[in-house]
Formats: sequence, C-alpha cells, structure tokens
Amino acid sequence: MTGQYLRGEKFIPVPKEHRKGSKIKKIQIFNARSNNLQNVDCSIPLGTFTCVTGVSGGGKSTLIIQTLYRAAIKMLNGTKTNPGKFDKITGLEFIDKIIEIDQSPIGRTPRSNPATYTGAFNHIRDWFTELPESKARGYKPGRFSFNVKGGRCEACQGDGMIKIEMHFLPDVYVKCEECHGQRYNRETLEVKYKDKSISDVLNMTVEDALGFFTNHPQIKDKLEALNEVGLSYIKIGQSATTLSGGEAQRIKLAKELSRKSTGRTLYILDEPTTGLHTDDIAKLLRVLHKLVDSGNTCLVIEHNMDVIKTADYIIDIGPGGGHKGGKVVATGTPQEVAKVKESITGQYLDKVIKNTPKEKSPKAA
Repeated sequence: MTGQYLRGEKFIPVPKEHRKGSKIKKIQIFNARSNNLQNVDCSIPLGTFTCVTGVSGGGKSTLIIQTLYRAAIKMLNGTKTNPGKFDKITGLEFIDKIIEIDQSPIGRTPRSNPATYTGAFNHIRDWFTELPESKARGYKPGRFSFNVKGGRCEACQGDGMIKIEMHFLPDVYVKCEECHGQRYNRETLEVKYKDKSISDVLNMTVEDALGFFTNHPQIKDKLEALNEVGLSYIKIGQSATTLSGGEAQRIKLAKELSRKSTGRTLYILDEPTTGLHTDDIAKLLRVLHKLVDSGNTCLVIEHNMDVIKTADYIIDIGPGGGHKGGKVVATGTPQEVAKVKESITGQYLDKVIKNTPKEKSPKAA
C-alpha cells in the first residue's frame, strides 16, 4: 500500500471544483488578539471544508480553539469558559451546534468501547434480549449490560480486566481470571445466536460484525459508519484504553456520521491526520467531505498538504511562528493561496498542486 502511494499509482486527487459556500452565511471574527494574534479579522464561509494553515506557533490554535470554539460554546450552550480576547464574532445564528472532534480518549475505563460510544451496543443488547433463550429465562436488557449487576462478571465488574494501581507509574490492567476477559458470568454467556454469545460478538472486528448483523439495520448503520472511517479492523468491544488518539478521533467522527444531520453543524478538528497513513487520510477526507456535502461546515487546523489541497477555502496564519506570526497571510482556494509569495504554505502548496493529477483515477483512494 505504501509503495503504491510512493509510485503514484494511488494518490489523493485535487478536486476539480471547490464549494463556494454561502456569501451571506459566514462566521466572522473581529480583532482577535490573544497570545501572538495581531488584531486578526477573518471570515469562515459556512457549508465548506475550510483549512487553517501556517507554520507551528503561527497562532492557528489560538484563533480557532481558544477564541472561536470557546466563544461559540459559551454563546450557544452557556458553557463556562474563558475565550481568547476579541471584539465580536458574528454568524453563529447560522449554526445549531459546534463540535470539536479531538484525539482525547472515548472513555477512561475498559468498559468504554466503540460499540457503547457509537450507540451500537444498546441495539445489540436489546437484540440479545429478544432471543428465545433470553425470553425463556426472563432476561431483561440489563442482563446483557456490563455496567449493572446481574449478568456481568462481578470479579471485574464487567471490565474484563483487573486494574492494578502502580503508585508512581500508570495503572496496569490484567485479564480477569474469573471470566477470562469475557465480561459476563456463565449464565449470560449461555445465551447464543448462531453459536455466538454477546462476548463473542463484542470480540468481532467491525468487518466481521457487519456480516453478522447484515439483516439488522439499526446495528448495521452504526457499524458501517465505523467501517467508512477506516476502522474495519478494530473490535467493536475493544477497550477504550487500548485505542490510539487517531482511532478515538475517527470513532467520534463515525458517531457523527451515523447521526441524522441537521446540515447546520460546525465541526472543528485540530490536526486529525497525526499518525495516519496516506490511505487512512484518504478515508478520513471522504468522511469529512461527506459531512460538508450534507450542508455542515468542517474547520480543520492542518499541516498535511494532502488535506490542504482538497480544501474549499484556506486561512493561512503566519508568516512565521511566535512574534513573527499572528497575522492572516492569505485566504482563498488552494490555487489562490498557492500564488501568494508571502505565504510559506502557498509555496509548498503550489508544488503539490502542480504535481497532483486533478482527474480522479480509478485507483485513487
């Protein structure tokens, strides 16, 4: 796979057209001046895939996370937070919610997993409850929950693992000797469908579970979203403590993807491609652009040229880092920013655009 991208057999193409966004519906930030920002004014066209670019320390996160995001959640949700300094922000009436999709864990304990986070587990649990064996035994949905007493293994309280506290080191988890990591007690595990217990189902990969639940649309929809973000290989019951930051971020994206879209959501992502292979970046881009196609807005802080070249609109912050940055150097489409000589991003972007085919190859990701 890596070789195919190196040889140019696979590539992330430059879009033939860019979304224009709305001329009326846009978020405007006036006189942002926290940290190294030098009285920055900027506009974010809604309904677009917008990248905020620039060298490290230029002021990207200060502008988008510390100023815009914090101010927006304070205005929209009444959240108690201290945003960066600015004069005013307009256009928030055009969105109904703002969501930051970061790489923080989806949960802090082994009981948190992709199935519980995306909501698939509720349907799986209800489905097991409806099996003839469950009805004969009088089992309710709680029997198949590892958060309450009844069906779970009490030795590990449904974690499947025992936490060993290390006083001066991170805690260590070892497999529970009572249930051998299966989370449930013997009676619960006796309920099976196609010779699979609920523990067996949770140990399936997303790809395998898709085949298993092919006739169960509520479960299948959640699993298809996980598959779409490139997580076909993870187990649906995999402990949150074993997931990487990139995997956690894509699980959060899958959850958003499986929701009914209002078309008025602003998604903010800070360097989502960190640690991802080019093929994973291609899958991530497909998901982000799909969210935008539904009318939403994706605002991405990014250094990766494969992402930046697919943007509808770019806000380049710089020109340098620290006291040499904090200004808007260039705005516009990737092609427009590539022509701005003062933009370091533009200089690199120009070469990337010229060397990347616009036509979508059948082999392209």
